Amino acid sequence: MLQPAIPIVDFSAFETEKETIAGQITKACLRHGFFYIAGHGVPLSLQQSLETLSRRFFELPEKEKMEIAMYKAGSAWRGYFPLNGELTSGKPDLKEGIYFGTELPGDDPRVKQGLPLHGANLFPQEPAGFREIVLDYITAVTKVGHLVMKGISLSLGLPENYFSDKYQQDPLILFRIFHYPPGEPTNNQYGVGEHTDYGLLTILKQDAVGGLQIKNGDDWIAAPPVENTFICNIGDMLDRMTGGLYRSTPHRVINVSGEDRYSFPLFFDPGFDTHVERIETASIRETKDQRWDGASVHEFSGTYGEYLLNKIGKVFPELKKDVL
Repeated sequence: MLQPAIPIVDFSAFETEKETIAGQITKACLRHGFFYIAGHGVPLSLQQSLETLSRRFFELPEKEKMEIAMYKAGSAWRGYFPLNGELTSGKPDLKEGIYFGTELPGDDPRVKQGLPLHGANLFPQEPAGFREIVLDYITAVTKVGHLVMKGISLSLGLPENYFSDKYQQDPLILFRIFHYPPGEPTNNQYGVGEHTDYGLLTILKQDAVGGLQIKNGDDWIAAPPVENTFICNIGDMLDRMTGGLYRSTPHRVINVSGEDRYSFPLFFDPGFDTHVERIETASIRETKDQRWDGASVHEFSGTYGEYLLNKIGKVFPELKKDVL
């Protein structure tokens, strides 16, 4: 396999190589806004089980998949959506998927108050063992998120626990499983159209098919799968916190492989009620005239949860009418 243009950062020796790893992260964030994570410690067997069970789920008849349809979870925003059921910039994506998050019991105070994006997940009856594998995977990759954020803190000249202390003592963890059937993009409709992610960090497991592309100036470059790595990218909130020094990079998915593609992004975000502030030493580099959506990550006020709900409401406008 050819070496990807996007750098690979190995975290296996983080405790003894913090300065070196922080320097690699700085270069990656300034140049690409993306990097691969090697040495992450998530068992390969867990990753393989997740992929196998996910394939089995998406092979089920539509009627069975709709037994965990998103509307059944209400404001928790969990469950299955069908092909063309999610929008990017108003256009349906050529994918289907399942939304998950941190599993919370009904007596959790956040659930009792009806806080959106908090609650229990919806799991299908088949395939067997899917619930346990998904929850184990979320737990394992959440640990990776905390580790990577330490590296990002150091890359900005901050104490390594800066983000965990200020924003992520109770991070909002959102996990998705997406299935992209093969097909040529038509009428500017893609697997996922050009977009940036909303939060701090996205940690993505890809299958072997590929199709992820990131924007590099006016060009699109491939971010191919690299065995036993995750690919990590900056979200809008890290862009906001750094004043635009670390920019959230547009990306998209085009699956022209002729094969089914599966991807597994975990979004590692600030707490729902957090007010996301600029780092004290950062100055604003306004980039809205260069952004894909013409919007500013620096201008909004309110909590991260309010920002996120506004964004998700545009992705699922019909569901928003029903649950919010």
